[in-house]
Amino acid sequence: MVYVDMPDAMLVKYYIAGGEEALEVLIKRHQSKIYGFIFSKLPDSDLTNDIFQETFIKVINTLKSGRYNEEGKFLPWVIRIAHNLVMDHYRKEKRLNIQYDSEELPLFSFLKDDSQTMEGFMIKEQIEEDLRTLIKELPDDQRQVVMMRMYQDLSFKEIAEITDVSINTALGRMRYALLNLRKLIDDNQIVLTDM
Repeated sequence: MVYVDMPDAMLVKYYIAGGEEALEVLIKRHQSKIYGFIFSKLPDSDLTNDIFQETFIKVINTLKSGRYNEEGKFLPWVIRIAHNLVMDHYRKEKRLNIQYDSEELPLFSFLKDDSQTMEGFMIKEQIEEDLRTLIKELPDDQRQVVMMRMYQDLSFKEIAEITDVSINTALGRMRYALLNLRKLIDDNQIVLTDM
């Protein structure tokens, strides 16, 4: 069977059905974008290779377990997995680098930080939770752009490449997403400041 010209969604179906070559085509088709994305976040080729391989291990496990349901959006889904693995790497690295002062526990050092009071922290957390809830109400294409831009820190050029649209379309989707979010904020009477 010739897989090369098939869309991603078909390749995923063939792979799940046992066509191992379909995954090979998917990897070859998207490896430069995925590798480039990871390398842009971790400019270390050995680490990038490790995360790239870990990404596809997760992809394979998810596909084999039957939990994949991204409706043909294979590349953004894989990029999201890679992004999460990059964030996990940074979290682990940060935990390993924390030096605890024997007299100061992390909670108390947080309380000493004048720039962020506990009340301010709780308000910020509530605002972020409200915003995440509102983002879920956006149309799929707008939500995708917001998530990639705000939470994955991708440029509009990267978003356009991943979603296979022009930069102007990606920018337009972001603009409409922001307009819709403003309307949702007004409709739900949410206050987005702690003043």
